[in-house]
Amino acid sequence: MCQSDDAQELPVTFRPELYLQRRGWVLDIMRREGITEVLDIGCGEGELLSCLCNPAPWLAPPPPDVLPTIDADATPTSTDGEIARELHKGILHPVRIAGLDVSRADLEYAVEATRRRTPGSGAYALWHDPVRWEPLEAKIWEGSLAVVNPEFVGVECIVSTEVIEHLPEDVLQAFAPTIFGVYHPRIVLLTTPSYTFNARFTAPDAPIAARSGWPDPTKRTARIFRHHDHKFEWTVEEFAQWSQEVDEWGRDEALGWASQVAAFKRREGREWEERRAKQVDELGILERTTVQGGHQLLATHHHPPHEAARRPQPLDVVGELVVSKMIQFREASIPLRELWFDDAVAVACGGWVDWLIRAVRQYDGLCLGKEALISGDPGEAVVRLEPSLQDLIPPASQASPPDTDEVGDPWNAFSDDDDADEVRVATDEGHEEESGWGEPDVEWDREAAAKFSVDTRWGDPQGDDWSCSSEWT
Repeated sequence: MCQSDDAQELPVTFRPELYLQRRGWVLDIMRREGITEVLDIGCGEGELLSCLCNPAPWLAPPPPDVLPTIDADATPTSTDGEIARELHKGILHPVRIAGLDVSRADLEYAVEATRRRTPGSGAYALWHDPVRWEPLEAKIWEGSLAVVNPEFVGVECIVSTEVIEHLPEDVLQAFAPTIFGVYHPRIVLLTTPSYTFNARFTAPDAPIAARSGWPDPTKRTARIFRHHDHKFEWTVEEFAQWSQEVDEWGRDEALGWASQVAAFKRREGREWEERRAKQVDELGILERTTVQGGHQLLATHHHPPHEAARRPQPLDVVGELVVSKMIQFREASIPLRELWFDDAVAVACGGWVDWLIRAVRQYDGLCLGKEALISGDPGEAVVRLEPSLQDLIPPASQASPPDTDEVGDPWNAFSDDDDADEVRVATDEGHEEESGWGEPDVEWDREAAAKFSVDTRWGDPQGDDWSCSSEWT
């Protein structure tokens, strides 16, 4: 590790941390593209895959044959459509994910991170266990990315974050042909450290030796790298050149910042399909895979959906349930999201939040709108009871029945009742006598004190402060 004695690196802080920014960039593009299938190459301990295992709060909009569009003349639905679009914005619905890495130790964590959780189990117990509305399959593979796995062919999205800089030269040469040519996903998301940004860690006039890091292990450059296992760190220009070189496989790219990123989108069409297939044949990638052997499947996890998924109750039944819940909660208005996360409501809607919106709109006595914020911006969707139904809400002074069969103690310590200081006790003769909360019976008190005035302690004495007359043995 290199570091100069007469110069030090400048402090550089990333907020959020750089790995979180990379993950956010990946997830943002996945949301924008509506990705449902993901292969994480170099998945490590499965941090990204673990995120993708979280179930979506609701299903994607139902098809028209399930929930027909309302006639525009019958009910104004512009607000409903706006609310639905906002609710579905940015929601991922992954149904098939996979991870590949060469490190068995890291993959053991990935296997655990993608495992199905039993609701309320162990350290994963939550105050509210989310309901899964769509199936998810997660597979963890061990092996080199230079080896072709037939299961990965045609996957929708491949992610490779901070991986290519760790690849030996021969594996790096196989990266583009395998990823872009053989697997030909619709989207490829890559990140790699920017050597250009490394200058930010030292003063402009600082020598190279001022950098704290590791020399280029290949001896091709005099650069100091951020990690001991990095085989290279590209400048912005070098990464752009590499991206353009691999573009022969039919991709469009976008570049930028400290962790350099590239999003490649497949060019569609029969011509491009034939070009990719021809290049794969010419490079002999599939033949090399047969010689080297395939990947090892370490785990397959199936996350089944709720049994009520896509099986909603009639709209009027859902409307009645909403009214009963609002009366139970003693709320004349309640945010739609809060109402949804009552599992009984979500289950009745079969996982379709659009079903809840329609049920509220069509039920006589309920209305749906947006509650404006103080800033003037439109707020979240709110369900309201019409005035005709608000009378069903019990008054605030009326106590709710107990949640259990236990009967609470009727005595009130703060009662002004004059008889509150009198207690009826049973005697041996079977009748009751009065006992007040007044002065204690002195003789009884002395007898009790004599009986129970034995000092006790745990273990051996710790000092003179322990004035005990007996010990626990």
